Amino acid sequence: MYDYQKKFTTNRLILKVIDESYAEKVVEYINKNKDFLTPWSPLVNEEFFAVQFQAQKLNEDIKKMNDGSMLKVWIFKKEDEKEEIIGSISLNNIVRGVFQSCHLGYQLSHKEINQGYITEAINRVIEYAFDELQLHRIEANIMPRNGASLKVVEKLGFESEGLAKKYLKINGKWEDHIHMVILNEKME
Repeated sequence: MYDYQKKFTTNRLILKVIDESYAEKVVEYINKNKDFLTPWSPLVNEEFFAVQFQAQKLNEDIKKMNDGSMLKVWIFKKEDEKEEIIGSISLNNIVRGVFQSCHLGYQLSHKEINQGYITEAINRVIEYAFDELQLHRIEANIMPRNGASLKVVEKLGFESEGLAKKYLKINGKWEDHIHMVILNEKME
C-alpha cells in the first residue's frame, strides 16, 4: 500500500500525495486555472470540473500508485495555512524491468509562474525518482510552442531526443512534441 502521508519538501514548497478529501481543493485549482491550462491539456467535458469526478480521479491515482505505475504529488506553499493547491507533478507510465522509465507531467497555477516554483518542485521529484524509485530515465514530451515548459526542463538537465510528430491530442488537435529526457547518471 502507498504511504498516503508521503510528503516531500523543498525550500519553499510541500509536495504531497492527496486523497479524495482534497477533491474540492482540486476543483478550485482547476477552475481558477482553466483558461491558462486549456491550451496545454487534453479536452475534457463538464463532468471533469465536478467534485465527485475529481474525488474518483484521486482514488484512481492512489490505485495506480499502489500498483507502482504512477507517482502524483500536489504542490503547496509552505507558508500557506489555507493549503491552496498551486500545481501538480506526476510520474506516469512507470515501467520496470529493463526499461526503468516514466513520463513526467506537470502544471502550475497561472498566479505562480516565473517564480521558480515548478523547477524547484520537479527537481525534488527527480531526486526521489532516481534515488528512491531507482528509475533510469524520465521523459517529458513538450509542444515546441511551449517555450516556458521547455526552459524549465532544460534548466533541470533534460536533453532533446527529437521531435515526435502529432504525438498527443491536446485541446482537440494532434500536436507535435519535443521528446526531452534526463538519465539517472548514478545507474550503470
